[in-house]
Amino acid sequence: MKCPFCSSHDTRVINSRPSDENTAIRRRRECANCNRRFTTYERAQFEVLMVTKRSGRRESFNPDKLLDKLRIACNKRPITEKQLRNFAYGFEDEVQTPEISSEEIGLRTLKFLKSLDDVAYIRFLSVYRDFDSVGRFIDEIKQLGTPSENS
Repeated sequence: MKCPFCSSHDTRVINSRPSDENTAIRRRRECANCNRRFTTYERAQFEVLMVTKRSGRRESFNPDKLLDKLRIACNKRPITEKQLRNFAYGFEDEVQTPEISSEEIGLRTLKFLKSLDDVAYIRFLSVYRDFDSVGRFIDEIKQLGTPSENS
C-alpha cells in the first residue's frame, strides 16, 4: 500500500478489524518512511457498476465520490455519518443493472436527502440542477412548502 503522505511503498498494517457491519475490513497502517498513520478499507467487489456521464463518457462507480458530495450537502445538519455511509456504500447493491446514468444517481440521491433533511436536499439540488438564477432557486424552495401544506 502506498503512503498517501510521502508515496513510499513501505507501509505495514498495525491493526485490522471488521467495519461497516462486517461488510469491510478496516486496516490501520503506518509508513516506515515518514512514520505517519492512515486508514484503509477493503471491500468485496463482485461486479463493477459503470456510470454514464452527461458527456457520454463512462467510468466505474466510486462510492467515496458520492459520499464526499453527501458530506458537503449535509454539513452542519442533523444527519449522521453512518446514514451517509450506508447510502453511499449500499448504492451499488440497490442498483439492479450493470450501468447507471449520473442523472439517475443524482435523482436517487435527491430522493434520499429529501427524506432526511430539506436543507441538505436543497444544497444538493442547487449543485445538481446548476441553477442559473435566484428565481429558479426560490421556486424550488417554494415547491417544498411546509409540512402542513404537503400533507
